[in-house]
Amino acid sequence: MSRTRQTAADGLLAAVLFALQISLIHLPNIELVSVMVIVYTLVLGKRVLNILAVFTILEGMFHGFGIWWVSYLYIWPVLAGLTALLKRRGVPDWGYGILSCLFGFSFGFLCALPYIAGGWGAVFAWWISGIPFDVVHGISNLVIGLVLFKPVKKVLNLCVTNRVI
Repeated sequence: MSRTRQTAADGLLAAVLFALQISLIHLPNIELVSVMVIVYTLVLGKRVLNILAVFTILEGMFHGFGIWWVSYLYIWPVLAGLTALLKRRGVPDWGYGILSCLFGFSFGFLCALPYIAGGWGAVFAWWISGIPFDVVHGISNLVIGLVLFKPVKKVLNLCVTNRVI
């Protein structure tokens, strides 16, 4: 695949992440981005970092570049990195549902880190106040991961095999 075509495909995949995120914005902490980042990482490897860069910029352009946005610079690459590590260890497919679940439970803590500018009390307060949302996030990520992981991975693998992306 030519570099131009790959860049366009990566931009399209970032737009898919953004559209999925926006489509469920009315449901607090129920999202499809986590499972998609996991699948993108497994199928596309390091290309996921380009996709995540574009997705993060789109998020900032849509929602504003507040302090919350800083966490998106590392949260999604952390998920991609953990996925790559698990892939090397030969984790079964259901293990990625567990990863998605644990990521959802820890999302609030990871998002709280940029608030260190206000001191550790600010980080702690931000994290603790979001725990109910993290519980919903973790459980919904588990369900979504277990239900959608295999079909999404199959479709993306077909697209790569047929040189669509």
